[in-house]
Amino acid sequence: MIGRLNHVAIAVRDLDAACAVYRDTLGATITAPLPQPEHGVTVVFVELPNSKVELMAPLGADSPVAAFVERNPGGGVHHICYEVDDIIAARDKLKAQGARVLGSGEPRIGAHGKPVLFLHPKDFVGTLVELEQV
Repeated sequence: MIGRLNHVAIAVRDLDAACAVYRDTLGATITAPLPQPEHGVTVVFVELPNSKVELMAPLGADSPVAAFVERNPGGGVHHICYEVDDIIAARDKLKAQGARVLGSGEPRIGAHGKPVLFLHPKDFVGTLVELEQV
């Protein structure tokens, strides 16, 4: 069902400082900041030859990531994203197997302009999983 790893997302308090670490210390290429108000975050992507790292900062106090950053002031891994060919088929199969889809259960458009869904971490060995249709 799942395809390749699309990205690992790291929630951070200070997006500029996090970008500086990846850009200046590790020599990475970083995309421009992309506000995602429907998800409550601003994101950048660290471009790697085989995947990406998403750095995301809360966009306002009501962001679902704000509480995560409060609990983890130094930042931390927030979720992992896998690609799927058909997000509706993947969702339906997972739900039939008892997995919980977060939110309304309907895909929303993510930072790459493609449909995404999130799966409950308690169903995936403590890891918040994002599925992105390719």
